[in-house]
Amino acid sequence: MLMSSLSNRYAHQLLDARATPRLIVPLSSDACLSLEDAYDIAHSISSARIAQGETIIGRRIGFIDRKLDSEHDVDVASRTLIWAPLFDATVRAVGRYHGIQSLAGALQPRLEASVVFRLGRTPASDAGLDALADCIEWVAPGLEIVICPYPDWKFMAVDAIAAFGLHGALLIGEPHPLPLASRRNLALMLSHASVSLSCGGWLRAAGYGSNVMGSPVHALLHLHQQLQAQPRSAPLLAGEIIATGAWAAAIPVEAGQTWATAFSALNLAGMSITLA
Repeated sequence: MLMSSLSNRYAHQLLDARATPRLIVPLSSDACLSLEDAYDIAHSISSARIAQGETIIGRRIGFIDRKLDSEHDVDVASRTLIWAPLFDATVRAVGRYHGIQSLAGALQPRLEASVVFRLGRTPASDAGLDALADCIEWVAPGLEIVICPYPDWKFMAVDAIAAFGLHGALLIGEPHPLPLASRRNLALMLSHASVSLSCGGWLRAAGYGSNVMGSPVHALLHLHQQLQAQPRSAPLLAGEIIATGAWAAAIPVEAGQTWATAFSALNLAGMSITLA
């Protein structure tokens, strides 16, 4: 486990790189860091952001290829689940299915399409898949800007965890409330659904809910179980927003583009954003 002084040093290095903004060498290039160390650095970053007035409102789930492929375009089975807190400063709702998002200060931005959950109830510590699904109040389309302070998007899992989980901004579309009777079928329904991501009328990426550990609900369960094993991590709570993980590979983006999503086999409206 890292000494608190070293954890704080790495945390401020990453905070400074985000604020400047500037690229830095991966932390793993000059230090042997464990996953526990990486989450300690992330905890130090969260403490600094809270001290500056930001509020944690949820978590985002991500996946990192264990083989360290720079594009992360691999089978789900070979990926490591990572998570990061979501702060109110980088999450917002998109009205009328379209929003405008600035890329100012975003390092090497890419775009991911996913679904977002809101927890209506706090899950029991031993909650299984069905019990966890019962806690989901609504599901909504999500578009996430992911960013990377490391050159050419090359890093290890510990680097990604420490660097805000690579989160830049999350835009949430129109929520779809879930009747209690439909929540038990949510995992299966999402596993069969697909999403397309288009720019300028051209299809740029597509993926299935099954690409997220079989279903976004399964990913939520893995996050819930992982948090139970991390003493410094707060458990999932009612009211949290959960970005459940990308359904397709993240696509490089730039200002001036307009991107749109569309879902199939799912009663969920798509959304679009213009990047500025």
